[in-house]
Amino acid sequence: MPLINVTNLKKHYTSGDDVVEALRGVDISIEAGEFITIMGQSGSGKSTLLSVLGGMNHPTAGDVEMAGVKLYQLSSEKLADFRAQNLGFVFQAFNLISYLTAIENVMLPLAIVKMSTLAKKTAARQALERVGLGNKLDRLPNQLSGGEQERVAIARAIVNNPHILLADEPTGNLDSKTSEEVMALFRELNGAGQTVVMVTHNPENGAYSDRTIHLKDGRVA
Repeated sequence: MPLINVTNLKKHYTSGDDVVEALRGVDISIEAGEFITIMGQSGSGKSTLLSVLGGMNHPTAGDVEMAGVKLYQLSSEKLADFRAQNLGFVFQAFNLISYLTAIENVMLPLAIVKMSTLAKKTAARQALERVGLGNKLDRLPNQLSGGEQERVAIARAIVNNPHILLADEPTGNLDSKTSEEVMALFRELNGAGQTVVMVTHNPENGAYSDRTIHLKDGRVA
């Protein structure tokens, strides 16, 4: 049974009198341990699909099933719990809190977890060590390069050992050398057992994945 099963997924937005069909009946199956890239032109529905997969955007129709759980049949509280326990998110904009150090930023997802502060700090330090930033725990975001900030964002996404890592254009703001380093890191995390689903506009990123899903006008091309 696939880890992620998406069936006849539709998402419509209303804009004034117009209805925008962002997703028009998407069917996808992803196995545990796969590294998937989702590609398509701007407006093809990539980011909408990722936000629906992440339990952050209720579909208009269709089902999203993860590990046997139908996400959008859960109450909002149970859906939040499922996200916290199973999903890690990495965004193009890093979304780091400017006045928190690297280790404090990485500890944020653990705020709702019943652990001692020491255990949270240990988990955050280990996550930063995994992404090669064990020597920069106390740096603020503005004391880090763009690539290092992205690594902090990845550490924050993996600190709770999620089964599934969702990434939206994680190399969009990085130069080509740093992009390659970040992609190699995602490949490494995938090799260690995490399922990775990444939206990207960069065809070179597809070389790091097992398979690429192309979207066009809200459908799998």
